[in-house]
Amino acid sequence: MATRGAHKRLAREYQNISANPPPFIVAHPSESNILEWHYILTGPPGTPYAGGQYWGTLMFPPDYPFAPPAIRMHTPSGRFQPSTRLCLSISDFHPKSFNPAWEVSTILLGLQSFMTSDEMTTGSISASEMDRKVFASRSRWWNSTGGGSSQRTIPNVSTAGSNAKGVGAIKAGDGGKKFKEEWPELDEENWKWMEQGKIDPATGRCVSANPTCSPGATALGRRPQGSGTGVGAVVQGGQAAREEAQTWLGRYKWHMVAVSFFTYIIVARILGETR
Repeated sequence: MATRGAHKRLAREYQNISANPPPFIVAHPSESNILEWHYILTGPPGTPYAGGQYWGTLMFPPDYPFAPPAIRMHTPSGRFQPSTRLCLSISDFHPKSFNPAWEVSTILLGLQSFMTSDEMTTGSISASEMDRKVFASRSRWWNSTGGGSSQRTIPNVSTAGSNAKGVGAIKAGDGGKKFKEEWPELDEENWKWMEQGKIDPATGRCVSANPTCSPGATALGRRPQGSGTGVGAVVQGGQAAREEAQTWLGRYKWHMVAVSFFTYIIVARILGETR
């Protein structure tokens, strides 16, 4: 339970962030617990996260602002381990370094800045720029379906019903129903976006019957390279290049043998004539 001071401070900060939201950031406290805040970071242009919808939580201690919150990002991003406490100077990993003058907007701007940097810390992961772009394209689908675990379907789009385990789902409740409870307007927008883009809620893929899938919708069908279920793993750079090289060699192997044979004959003739 929040102390009187924490409650007063967080109520004032909600008014401030609602009236003057930072760029690409919105946030609000839960109706049932003012210490539990939910935020949405929209990926800034010019970054691999551009257009992505990243949902997370701030869990404030009862004595805030004299101690920092626990920070989590639930939406898979290729930058952070989903639903994992992040070790940042503005998080509960470093209570002594927290400045009571910092506000919710300060904390979220710090998180946004760290996300778009290359620094590593507890809770962060390494992934390629392409993988992060794929995660961004799948973020709205993941938030509203819980990674494919939603029971909701879209007429003439859903192909196989719901997928109870989800596709790339992290923890039960981290997407879908819980997201809808906190962000009902965004959730409805996401479902309209899936319907218009002919995106199957169970798989996150553009249905094959639709030949006009947009580039963003087409990216939903891709799977981040080297990430298994799509999250939590370090991407092995160069794997795709090695596979491409092996494919090329297999395709042109006999051409190379023929060229080598004729080259050998020509060289042998030249050497014979010069003797």
